[in-house]
Amino acid sequence: MNRYTHIGVYGLVTWEQKILLIHKARGAYQGQWDLPGGRLEFGEHPEAALHREIEEETGLTDLQVMICSAESKVVEWVHQGEPEELHHIGMLYDVVLTAACQPDQIKKEPDGEDSLGADWFTLEQTTDLSLTPFAEYMISKRTP
Repeated sequence: MNRYTHIGVYGLVTWEQKILLIHKARGAYQGQWDLPGGRLEFGEHPEAALHREIEEETGLTDLQVMICSAESKVVEWVHQGEPEELHHIGMLYDVVLTAACQPDQIKKEPDGEDSLGADWFTLEQTTDLSLTPFAEYMISKRTP
């Protein structure tokens, strides 16, 4: 069985009592809803990576980010017919929109990479979604 480690950055973006999620197009979490974010490029600072990933996946810029937690999950899945184990490590951030943001103009269409599109959900709506472990963790911190 192939085994590998993936380190990424992910942000819980909120606006008007809603949470921004990305519909995963590929990978171990294909078809699930995830926090915007992803892999760091070589030498990239985690916060710079988070800003880049959020812009690529949602179109949002001018954000304030604050580190919240670092979490880890081992996921088993099948990639190209072969079983794999993914040790997924995520640096998780709370993300605040600034006045310059236009949250009603997010990318709702596939980005041709990892996202089938982004959308806003209320806390109640997220209970009916298939969430990735990091999304589930960050949203559970918001639930009373």
